[in-house]
Amino acid sequence: EPVAKYGTLDVTFDYDSQEQKLLVTVTAVTDIPTYSRTGGSSWQVHLVLLPIKKQRAKTSIQRGPCPVFTETFKFNHVESEMIGNYAVRFRLYSVRRMKKERIVGEKIFYLTKLNLQGKMSVPVILEPSYSLSGCDSQMSMSEVSCSESTSSCQSLVHGSAPEILIGLLYNATTGRLSAEVIKGSHFKNLAANRPPNTYVKLTLLNSMGQEMSKCKTSVRRGQPNPVYKETFVFQVALFQLSDVTLILSVYNKRSMKRKEMIGWISLGLNSSGEDELSHWSEMKESKGQQVCRWHTLLES
Repeated sequence: EPVAKYGTLDVTFDYDSQEQKLLVTVTAVTDIPTYSRTGGSSWQVHLVLLPIKKQRAKTSIQRGPCPVFTETFKFNHVESEMIGNYAVRFRLYSVRRMKKERIVGEKIFYLTKLNLQGKMSVPVILEPSYSLSGCDSQMSMSEVSCSESTSSCQSLVHGSAPEILIGLLYNATTGRLSAEVIKGSHFKNLAANRPPNTYVKLTLLNSMGQEMSKCKTSVRRGQPNPVYKETFVFQVALFQLSDVTLILSVYNKRSMKRKEMIGWISLGLNSSGEDELSHWSEMKESKGQQVCRWHTLLES
């Protein structure tokens, strides 16, 4: 039982396999956090059909501690033989006058749980949201910190090749992929004879090579061995995990808005090497434990 509640939606799913359509009725919301925590007394629920995100819907705005909506939304072209590939993401927003709406909680409901005949009413228990912008930097949010003494955290090559230490963690329950950029070593400034100002850019691609999400660390100035300790959280459903590629590119930020790439690696579907592929596999098998490894950067 979660100590802090983020809202429970009363939802009914009604799937028609002949018409390939899904009806979702949002009846009411209970267990909403108190006003002091959310600053809101008006509420709205947003729905989106994953993974395409083309079909979206939202309820009307209702007031009070237990808002009642009783609104039904239709999602089309949901093929019964592909039902396991779909999910509906619910998000509860507190809506305030003249202020930006604020997300209170979210939940991804996988349609594998669906009863393919007739209606099914379920409580959808919301969880705190980390994916407001697709990915958020959470300063070292890693559930298992990576101590320098553990063997997996030792730099493999103490030569002069630039390397990066990455911590990967996947939570199958929440569908969150956490990538912690821990530190770099032997970063060089190719043009000048002084230590570089570096940052790491993370890009998540789908199986078609299209960008799903991107983010970057803050800049570390004048450090050949910078420590970042920044964690980025991506929302990746379990069925997508084998089809995505995470690219990490290290840039030297130079003056006059110019930047140069020091090197890159990719993990996942199109891994850049054996080490990257095995790191990804290890993460998938580690059941929510963080796996840290050094990777040698490839030249651009």
